[in-house]
Amino acid sequence: MAVDPVYLVQLTLNGITLGLLYALIAVGLALIFGVMQIINFAHGELLMVGAFAMSFALPAMGSLYWPAMAAAVVATMICGLVIYETLLVRLRPDEFERSILITLGLSIIVLHVVQYLFTANPRMVDTQYGFDGVLIGSIRITWTRIIGAVVAIGAFALLFVLLKHTQFGRAMRAIAQNREAALMVGIRPRVVARNAVVLATGLCGLAGAALAPIQLVTPGMGQFLIFKAFALVIIGGLGNIPGAIVSAIGLGLIESWIGGFFEIVWQEAAVFILMVVVMFLKPDGLFTRGGMRVG
Repeated sequence: MAVDPVYLVQLTLNGITLGLLYALIAVGLALIFGVMQIINFAHGELLMVGAFAMSFALPAMGSLYWPAMAAAVVATMICGLVIYETLLVRLRPDEFERSILITLGLSIIVLHVVQYLFTANPRMVDTQYGFDGVLIGSIRITWTRIIGAVVAIGAFALLFVLLKHTQFGRAMRAIAQNREAALMVGIRPRVVARNAVVLATGLCGLAGAALAPIQLVTPGMGQFLIFKAFALVIIGGLGNIPGAIVSAIGLGLIESWIGGFFEIVWQEAAVFILMVVVMFLKPDGLFTRGGMRVG
């Protein structure tokens, strides 16, 4: 069967834009794991909070996309701060199993509270861009996808600068790489962990806000995405931020190609098949871990 090159390019561009949004979620998860040594299974619900915040902020702000996105990110970061100060602050790095139970329980609670308050009916988020986009020959990319990709790339660039060239980032990497040595030089783990959680939830909220105009917003939209993000963190190497980004873009491409050429049922299974293969062949992930890696 001949493959239409235009169709393949369209699928590839769609996959890259989707993968960049997956990367925002996975990087947030990798940040929290790198600093606190826990997996936050409520991370998907924070994405959902970002998407719902976007759905409320857009009409309230006269359909102005950028202010609404900023409001959604801030709302999600506030939720992340509350979660850290009430629950995560009580967890120690050696309490991995307890952290899973607590964050998984929180995930279920948030899901049902949102479902009770706003019903399970899907919401469609309309922006000032509508379904307009850039047309290059027969290839079309909507503005919402373009903006989502640009915002994600900008967020990763800022994150790299933050982690590599600021005292804030150096403290975060020090805690991730050698907690005892970091304590000896006066770095406070609680402050660093709080900052990491707020930053990670901001990335997650950004992903939710960017996804809201692309897909339907529902209370359960983050549940499956958190397992995808967890798989991506494992594939890329626990705590390895570039690894999480590369893995996420790869997954976006694979899902787009599978959805375009094969049965849709294989699309959702792709990341978990890849995770199982990677864990058998390279248990530490495709990229070297070595603490929190930023480059």
